[in-house]
Amino acid sequence: MTEHQTQKPESEQDAPHTLLPIDEHVEESHGPDGKKVRHKGIYLLPNLFTTAALFSGFYAIVSAMDGNFAHAAVAVFVAMVLDGLDGRVARLTNTQSAFGAEYDSLSDMVAFGVAPAVVVFSWALTDMGKVGWLFAFIYVAGAALRLARFNTHIGDDDGRYFTGLPSPSGAGLVAGMVWSLSDFGIDGGDISVLVGIMTALGGLLMVSNFRYYSFKDLDFKGRVPFFVILVVVLVFAVISSDPSRILWAIFVGYTASGPVMSLWRWKQRKKAAVEQGEEKL
Repeated sequence: MTEHQTQKPESEQDAPHTLLPIDEHVEESHGPDGKKVRHKGIYLLPNLFTTAALFSGFYAIVSAMDGNFAHAAVAVFVAMVLDGLDGRVARLTNTQSAFGAEYDSLSDMVAFGVAPAVVVFSWALTDMGKVGWLFAFIYVAGAALRLARFNTHIGDDDGRYFTGLPSPSGAGLVAGMVWSLSDFGIDGGDISVLVGIMTALGGLLMVSNFRYYSFKDLDFKGRVPFFVILVVVLVFAVISSDPSRILWAIFVGYTASGPVMSLWRWKQRKKAAVEQGEEKL
């Protein structure tokens, strides 16, 4: 065997991680001087929350398949909390990354797209056959399109508002319906048409152009009057008294806020146009 045959390529010598069964993640970002900087590995802390949210979505699917619909719905709400924490933890610890953003979107697709659809399908839409599939798929497709649109329009829209119903809120609408009505002892199969329409409506609202308040302009770091913490405690107490129905009512109200506010703004513009026309006359 010649020297040329036994010598390993320089790239292979410089990359011992290629001997591992899983390749190392390498990511490029722009440094303070504008030059590209290569980073190896991923940030652990925010991705732990994302993984926990992903597991909650998976647990919701498994629980729904076993007929534990209340547990499945609660798991979706747990995923919402975890999803809200991963991004905030990343910003607070300055550990944002492109990998984290993509991983978060995939986790959202499972927890807020597939999981609620499987839960509601198993609870109410199974006996509807292909029509039930259609209702559930409209929701799944709406969640996928909503996430894709959000990822490609980051920074382009008014940060105070979301365009279309956010996918966690759509999941809250559907999972909250299952949780609340199950607590009432209602069999989803008895109201399958109504449940299917509500599910499909959630999917359509996610890809609509209705604007929803994002709450991103709220300042959680600044000082607030003392009574604010008392209000927060009261809110938690009220929710804990009947979590399934109160949480569902909150998400139903938030879901309705988009079309209601759009109708109000349309009437305001129409009124302003009429007043301007009268002034010209």
